[in-house]
Amino acid sequence: MKHFARLAAVSALALSAGIGAARAEGGITVAMQLEPPHLDPTSAAAQAIDSVVYSNIFEGLTRFMGDGSVVPGLAESWEISDDGLTYTFSLHEGVTFHDGTAMDAEDVVFSLDRARAEDSVNAQKALFDGIESVEAVDPATVRITLAEPNGNLLFNLAWGDAVIVAPESIETIKTNPVGTGAFRFANWVQGDRIDIEKNPDYWGTPAVLDKATFKFISDPTAAFAAMMAEDIDAFAGFPAPENLPQFEADPRFQVLVGSTEGETILSINNKQPPFDDIKVREAIAHAIDRQAIIDGAMFGYGTPIGTHFAPHNPAYVDLTGTSAYDPEKSKALLAEAGLADGFETTLHLPPPSYARRGGEIIAAQLAEVGIKAEIINVEWAQWLESVFRGKNFGLTIVSHTEPMDIGIYARPDYYFQYDNPDFQALMDTLNRTTDPDKRTGLLQQAQTVIAEDFVNGYLFQLANLGVAKVGLEGLWANAPTAAIDLTAVSWAQ
Repeated sequence: MKHFARLAAVSALALSAGIGAARAEGGITVAMQLEPPHLDPTSAAAQAIDSVVYSNIFEGLTRFMGDGSVVPGLAESWEISDDGLTYTFSLHEGVTFHDGTAMDAEDVVFSLDRARAEDSVNAQKALFDGIESVEAVDPATVRITLAEPNGNLLFNLAWGDAVIVAPESIETIKTNPVGTGAFRFANWVQGDRIDIEKNPDYWGTPAVLDKATFKFISDPTAAFAAMMAEDIDAFAGFPAPENLPQFEADPRFQVLVGSTEGETILSINNKQPPFDDIKVREAIAHAIDRQAIIDGAMFGYGTPIGTHFAPHNPAYVDLTGTSAYDPEKSKALLAEAGLADGFETTLHLPPPSYARRGGEIIAAQLAEVGIKAEIINVEWAQWLESVFRGKNFGLTIVSHTEPMDIGIYARPDYYFQYDNPDFQALMDTLNRTTDPDKRTGLLQQAQTVIAEDFVNGYLFQLANLGVAKVGLEGLWANAPTAAIDLTAVSWAQ
């Protein structure tokens, strides 16, 4: 008992010294599993980009808060016309980009026109489809005119894909991002870390931290070791949930468990035979034991889902029963589809633990009903090129972390290639609807349509799992968007 007390005292002393050192330095090191391919959030789908730059470096007219609410960003306020077609935004004055140039209405026009241009490579270009024009009324006022009312506009403008960028910095934005945020880009040692530093000329509430480092640690074992050794101050999206009980029992650390917008799905290439047959897709859905995947890959962290919608959203409908685990029904459906002996396909797995670990479990479950899935492990760059852009896959596992993104099912050219004109019309109606109750009904109808079409295998809502040193405050517990927002993070006094 005395030995334990002595150890506890030493640990407390070390903890105090560690926190003191960090406070003195005014900075933190936050680890994340994936390194971004580049740092332009307006030209790629990789969530790791937003993890680093959202709010920290780049800002939009509106922004998401940790509780999922949408609040003013670079826009101080706005007015909406009675017909819902015109939004007039009043910008904060005195805002400058990190290079010292002024941010004004012309930059907003440039950014939104670039995002919605015919040759735009914005991964969420559809967010801007309903915009008819963007005009600079004066340096501090922007008018957005819509072709038809869109109840999602303020929400859409909060995405990382809609941030305001400087025309002068576009040529080097991927490696030297210049934004308006509370931090500015400092350095990138590829394969290791990205450093940011406090923006002394920030227009809003300044960051408390003087600097921050995003450290990339892809291996779960290395992640555990680095955290235990206190080489890092926090790990966002901790990739080894089996280790969380050890951190919970250690007085040096705090464990943050929240929810994300990440619908983790077994994506199916709907245009590739035999997946163009709904019976085959339904057979896959009934071959999957969601709870076994949650327990085996995520050690119990995660909420089962039966459609592409977050359970914490008030409009969520529990449709897990539509695709309940039933291997015998799966076999019968395959037989009806003329595939009584099963078939072979590919299963592309990107790096995250939910994909690699979950993929092994799913491959075994599919094998039980006669579907042989060849596992192909790929890095994110390969996944984006081959699967997302090239659509060269049979099955894949990915967590869609974009907020309330059921609208992707209305895009026939999206990577899983679901083409349902009725669903597309439903989404058009939703976009034109502003009444909250009517929107809820339409969203619930949309969830049901894709669940009954068995577009993908719906697995679970990804939990937001984080570990941090005791004394670190202001980290998001929930993840309403893929961001590690450090603008309100500080060490306890």
